[in-house]
Amino acid sequence: MGRKRTPGLRKRGQCWHIEKQVKGYGRLFESTGTDSLEEAERYLTKRLEEIRQQVVYGVRPARTFRQAATKYLNETTKRSLDRDAGCLKVLDAFIGNMPIEEIHMGTLQNYLTARKGAGIKSGTVSRELAVVRRILTLAARVWRDDNNKPWIDTAPLLELPKWEDAAEPYPLSWEEQRRFFKLLPDYLHKMALFKVNSGLRAQGVCWLRWDWEFDIPELNTSVFITPGKAVQYSDGVWPGEKNKEDQVVVLNRVAKSVIEGQRGMHPDYVFPHCGKRIFQMNNSGWQTAWKKAGLPIDGEYTKGPHNLKHTFGRRLRAAGVSFETRKVLLHHKSGDITTHYSPAELEELINAVEKIVEKESGKNPAFTLIRRNVVNG
Repeated sequence: MGRKRTPGLRKRGQCWHIEKQVKGYGRLFESTGTDSLEEAERYLTKRLEEIRQQVVYGVRPARTFRQAATKYLNETTKRSLDRDAGCLKVLDAFIGNMPIEEIHMGTLQNYLTARKGAGIKSGTVSRELAVVRRILTLAARVWRDDNNKPWIDTAPLLELPKWEDAAEPYPLSWEEQRRFFKLLPDYLHKMALFKVNSGLRAQGVCWLRWDWEFDIPELNTSVFITPGKAVQYSDGVWPGEKNKEDQVVVLNRVAKSVIEGQRGMHPDYVFPHCGKRIFQMNNSGWQTAWKKAGLPIDGEYTKGPHNLKHTFGRRLRAAGVSFETRKVLLHHKSGDITTHYSPAELEELINAVEKIVEKESGKNPAFTLIRRNVVNG
């Protein structure tokens, strides 16, 4: 006959769980994290003592970073929460079991060393640490326990890494563009041609909807307005513009011809593929064409669609478009209500983007991009 099991423990699957009503505290319901009954009993004894210290003496209970991360994910409604969840999944392997009051730059060194050793860019690590910093700030300033005490006394200063390892943008020359676009699948070719003539981010091109189009009868054209805030649609949530401002997308004659060619292909989306919205431009078709076109793949330069936005910006500058106009066309945060333009102002923006079409026809002075030698792998 086996020994009597400690009350409050129940095995679910391969792991023991605590299910116990504790006087003065309430219901304790959590996993012990072990399939060993002896270890589960020791864990239960430890938790009961922690609760007694908390209830009787007001001692702050020990909490792990995993508990804090879980609370953050359950209570936060920010639009980039999925990305934060991905960051926390990586961090959990390093600091998930660590008490939150012990997290600081010293205890994060193993994580930093491992990420750098794995070739992870400092920008990615900075985003991950920013989530840690946010959680610790909430633990110190917002979250309170049953005794009205903060989860931690103060949030430590976390320095974001600067490893100077970010890939540089690679604006395309006209010859590189022709060579590259020719190798793209037809649907990507059209998206890329629109992007390089409008400056719209890849996400905006993928999501571009017909109900975002607005006619400008005074100019015999139309513009698109991409929402700054998140919008729920039947097939997903448009996360909103990066700077949270509505953005006006004006069309030169090339972008306009692409739009006209897409009409009637889908009731909602301008650039569908196989009857559905495209989730990303930087797919295998893009990467294969980039490599075949002889463009840089050695890691010094970024290889994604964002290069077309830089190409758009460089061409505007080479064509003599003013800084303020370029700022609007590149959708940089300005603090202005960017959708409130008169026809005359819109005409000025359209004339600016027409200049880069004229460049392709050889009507503007040529410009040269100074680059380091690129070695393809």
